[in-house]
Amino acid sequence: MTREEIEDHVYKMGGKARAAALALAVLSDKKKNEILRAMAAGIRSTASEILEANAKDIAAGEERGLTLAMLDRLRLDADRLEAVALGVEKVATLPDPVGEILDEWERPNGIRIQQLRVPIGVIGIIYESRPNVTSDAAVLCLKSGNATILRGGSEAIHSNRALADALQSGGENEGLPEGSIQLIPFTDRDSVAVMAGMDRYLDLIIPRGGKGLIETVVSLARMPVIKHYDGICHAYIHSDADFEMAVKIVVDSKTQKPSVCNALETLLVDEAIASEFLPRVAAALEEKNVELRGDEATCAIIDAKVATEEDWRTEYLDYILAVKVVSSMDVSIDHINKYSSQHTEVIVTQNEAIAEAFLCRVDSACVFHNVSTRYSDGEEFGFGAEIGISTDKLHARGPMGLRELTSYQYRVRGEGQLKGLV
Repeated sequence: MTREEIEDHVYKMGGKARAAALALAVLSDKKKNEILRAMAAGIRSTASEILEANAKDIAAGEERGLTLAMLDRLRLDADRLEAVALGVEKVATLPDPVGEILDEWERPNGIRIQQLRVPIGVIGIIYESRPNVTSDAAVLCLKSGNATILRGGSEAIHSNRALADALQSGGENEGLPEGSIQLIPFTDRDSVAVMAGMDRYLDLIIPRGGKGLIETVVSLARMPVIKHYDGICHAYIHSDADFEMAVKIVVDSKTQKPSVCNALETLLVDEAIASEFLPRVAAALEEKNVELRGDEATCAIIDAKVATEEDWRTEYLDYILAVKVVSSMDVSIDHINKYSSQHTEVIVTQNEAIAEAFLCRVDSACVFHNVSTRYSDGEEFGFGAEIGISTDKLHARGPMGLRELTSYQYRVRGEGQLKGLV
């Protein structure tokens, strides 16, 4: 397709989304929940078509040489698809943030002011790989009263089309406005630039994917962007750590699902315990086939490849872990604040004072004490499905649930008050 054809197609989608957003903003919570349950039914009734489409994506991914971890992120089966449908139904049970009164007060002149949550409007989401993002994004936007335009990656195009069609058509059975959930049906790179420039229709754009995609969107966007850069997550094992707990947290953070953004990528170990702790954690990680890349001090204690400067800056999304021995908590914090993507960091220690100092001084969206990094997730925080993890600091930070997909409005009521003379 030519750039002009892409622009014409996407801008027409934008017009439909804007009209849908105005209708969605006034839907009751009850009506939105009925629509969500119909969307889940739409997924179930078209399960065979969705799985057939996903099989095409898997076959294409294998042909392109995608890693096993990437193929796992892409793959749907009957159980995973049912989990997607259940996730839609779960969102229907969550409290609706729209209309929540954040504050209210009365001025001396009698004017009454309310600050309350309202939908953002039309949200554009550009993402790669996992097709479940199609569902998560669509249903969270719907519940929070927003229309959405989705642009998935080429590796999941068939799955994304099938899921988006199932959600929109299923929802329409209960009154979902036309154009509420739209997926750009092609993966031409120009479609990203077109979306980034259509501030006439998009109120917010959220890129989810690799650093290259995010940097492209940020450089082109004419509307606000909420972004999630790399998930370079760290664990610092303090000298007062419980070794058994620490080993379990490291193994879980790294291997429970290494292909996701909250998986552990760098392990920092206090030098006071390194000679005793590193062999124990290395043995546990070896059982999970994790490749270790260590600094000089680490390599002197355990068998590991020599780490390079680039290893401290890498989100592996694979069974690879960078390991460094540090002389103190201060050094660990300096390392984290230098190399982290400000996603999630954890300290393992039985020393409460040390833990509090770490939590206060590490500049990341989520900081944990004695908890696996895999808990950095909207579902685990009790938000229900999430639209992503924001590493920004304005408007939304950390797991983005329903509240983060709203803005606020001031509603002012009076009885004819005038500023000046009539």
